[in-house]
Amino acid sequence: MANAYVKTELHPDLPPPSSESGRIKWLRDNLFNNWYNSIATILIFYLAWLSLPPIIDWALISPVWEATSNKDCPRDGGACWGMIDKRIGQFMYGFYEPSERWRPDLALILFIVAMAPILFDKLPGRDQAALFIIFIYPAIGIVLVHGPIEIVGMSGGGGLVFWGVLFAAAAGYGFWSAADTNPGRATLSFAVAGLVAFMGFLSWGFGLPVMETSSYGGLLLTLILAGVSIAVALPLGILLALGRRADSMPIVQMLCIGFIEIVRAVPLISVLFMAQFMLPLFLPEGVNFDNVVRALVGMSFFAAAYMAEVIRGGLQAIPKGQFEAADSLGLNYYLSMRLIVLPQALKIVIPGIVSTFIGLFKDTTLVSIIGLSDILLVGKQSVTDSKWLGLEHEAYFFVALVYFVFCFGMSRYSMYLEVKLHTGHKR
Repeated sequence: MANAYVKTELHPDLPPPSSESGRIKWLRDNLFNNWYNSIATILIFYLAWLSLPPIIDWALISPVWEATSNKDCPRDGGACWGMIDKRIGQFMYGFYEPSERWRPDLALILFIVAMAPILFDKLPGRDQAALFIIFIYPAIGIVLVHGPIEIVGMSGGGGLVFWGVLFAAAAGYGFWSAADTNPGRATLSFAVAGLVAFMGFLSWGFGLPVMETSSYGGLLLTLILAGVSIAVALPLGILLALGRRADSMPIVQMLCIGFIEIVRAVPLISVLFMAQFMLPLFLPEGVNFDNVVRALVGMSFFAAAYMAEVIRGGLQAIPKGQFEAADSLGLNYYLSMRLIVLPQALKIVIPGIVSTFIGLFKDTTLVSIIGLSDILLVGKQSVTDSKWLGLEHEAYFFVALVYFVFCFGMSRYSMYLEVKLHTGHKR
């Protein structure tokens, strides 16, 4: 009789077929999943095979790294990166005083260090970093980049005493209101005290020399315009989106709708011209802003109008049951929006928000039309110098690379956020 065996252990799982996993599966699913995608993939690879080797040779293998003028760069050779090396200061800082360039560098380092815990969960100190970015960094950043700002009443001894007394009174009343369990009065009092401290710090400014905004240029100006506009556009866009949906406040709703539709109906360049020439007409006599501040106002309002529509789309995507659930919990409008509705709406429209940010970053090139030397205009000015005539390709390639690095970084981080916050909306 043949012996019979009963297996008592599970057989280990076999690896999947090579055609159903790894790179082969990725290629088949993404590049060769049907006949027309396969043809397109082959054509793209063929074009890359024709174009990439000459570009790599021009940019990395045969360039001239050291040059004092275009005479050191043969026309039939590689790129002349010596021009970028000689003018890298203007590309980065414009006409900012070389001895003071450590100030924007320090401001950027502080911003990156403070934003790291906010952007990445694995780093500690998120709450403290957020408070620093919102309440403290704006004053430090302005003072480092610009220097002290003269504020009426802050210069004389009597003015300092008045503002000091006002700060002490507001802070004391805030603590008394907090002890008296009146959060509304406490918040208002602390806000007044913080505003006074903010103004006093700006007028002091570490005693640094003033750097006029006319000296800003290059990547420094681009980052200032994009960073401030983004920081202002997001909260302002949220307020405009909520105001547009405020059916119980028709006047506020009409004002928000009018602002959004008017701004979105005109191109950014017209908004910049309006900010440059019309904004001073609405200011009191003797009050004026320089060109950079006017450009910031125009770009912030323009981006906020588009941001409002992006966020309104996210609010409309929230099921009605979420609003009813908030009402059933007894939450008021503010709490329901802050805790339930807005977190979901903002998560849904992350791609739209980042797309608006990327478009705004690239739109900073338009400020050259109103006389501001952003990095693109600095590149154009570099190749009009008699020493560097004929090197347009190098200048514009470098500028394009800078824009690509920042825009690609924002795009990749938005994808990271989508994956991290994915809780069932993605199909």
